[in-house]
This record gives sequence, structure tokens and C-alpha cells, in this order.
Amino acid sequence: MSTTAKILVVEDDPNIAELLEIHFTDAGYEMSWAADGKLGLEKFLEDEYALVVLDVMLPGLDGLEVCKRVREHNKYTPILMLTSKSEEVDKILGLELGADDYITKPFSIRELMTRIKVIFRRMEADKQAAKQSDEEDHELQLGDLIIVREKRKVTLAGKNIDLTAREFDLLVQFASRPGRAYSRKELLDLVWGYNFDGYEHTVNSHINRLRSKIEPDPSHCRYIKTVWGVGYSFAEREDFES
Repeated sequence: MSTTAKILVVEDDPNIAELLEIHFTDAGYEMSWAADGKLGLEKFLEDEYALVVLDVMLPGLDGLEVCKRVREHNKYTPILMLTSKSEEVDKILGLELGADDYITKPFSIRELMTRIKVIFRRMEADKQAAKQSDEEDHELQLGDLIIVREKRKVTLAGKNIDLTAREFDLLVQFASRPGRAYSRKELLDLVWGYNFDGYEHTVNSHINRLRSKIEPDPSHCRYIKTVWGVGYSFAEREDFES
């Protein structure tokens, strides 16, 4: 990721915004700031950003609504949400609406910068993987589910499935190794790029959302299986053979 990456910060506290700008500038990023949700959405639609740092509690449009509207226009620009400790429901909703990650206030600047670097490294790794993939690896098919990596496209029984960037990455991780069981911590490390205790529910939220989109009956999952005492796995290839 280029050191001139532009970050949009949507945060109504000017002290936090000023602190972020100091650290982002020191790290070589360019920052644009909006103090309310409406202005933040307008800025996003008018320019291109490598990352959106989005507070949940905002005047006008709140962060959840901004996240939803951003995803209606752009599926892949990563969104990192800022929440308070009391906003557990908002964290889950934010992830379901398409946020890639969240961090709880009050937060450590060091942890925030680490998260951002991980997001950018992940994006760069995805680009390199797409360039280096062999032709036969561009498409994964398991039963009625087809994943086209190069186009980041998923179809189920011929119908397009709309996934966020993180949901797509999670699905590819599973489908690339059918039958392989992953713990939540492993998935955090492989898909999100970090492994912090206490963030396993981030994985749970994304898997629940992914299941709701690809499983014909989420109460009896065909694709993403729960492995009790371990975590999750994708169905074996033999399960799709008639």
C-alpha cells in the first residue's frame, strides 16, 4: 500500500481527529476529516480513499447508517469502526452492514495503527495473490457455489451473491481447503491478519452473516460447518458429489 494512501476519518470529536491526523501524517498517510455523518458520506462519494475510520456515534447520520450507505456504493474500501464499550450491539450491526473491523474507545493509538497497517498489508497481499494465481485457481466450484477470485464474484445456483470484502476473503479461505477445521483465532490471523484475545466474536458475526447469504437453510448448514470444540470448517468436496 502506498505511503500516500488517503484515509477518511468521520469523527465528531475534534481532539480525536487532531490526534489521528498527527499520527497518520507521521506514518505517511493523507487524512481527510468530517465531523458528522452526512459530510462524511459526501466526502466519501466525492473522492477515493484507501480506508474509512468511522465513529458509531455521530450527529446527523450515525456511523451505522453511513456504513450502510457506503457499502451501497462501494463494496471493497475497508471500514474500521470506532465504538464505545457499551455498544456491543452496534459492533455486531456494524460488521453485518459491511465494516471490516472495529476498535473500542478509549483505544491505544499503537493498536489502531497496527490494525490499519494489517488492513493495508492484507489488501496488498490480495492484489499480489490475484496476479500470481494460476488459471485453474481463478475459479472454485463446490456444488452450486462458484467463486471467481479474480472478479471477486460469487454465484449460488446461478444467482449472484453480494458479499462484503471480508466475507469474500473468509469464504475463499474456507473453500480453498474443504474439510479443514479452523479455530476462531486461526481465522482472525489468516483473514483479518491479527490474533487478539477477545475478538473471536468478530469471526462469529461474519460467519453468521456469510451463512445467511449462502446457506439454503442456515439452521442446517451445507457449506460452513460448526466443528464443536474447535471452530468451523467447509464441507468436504465429496459432500457435493452426486
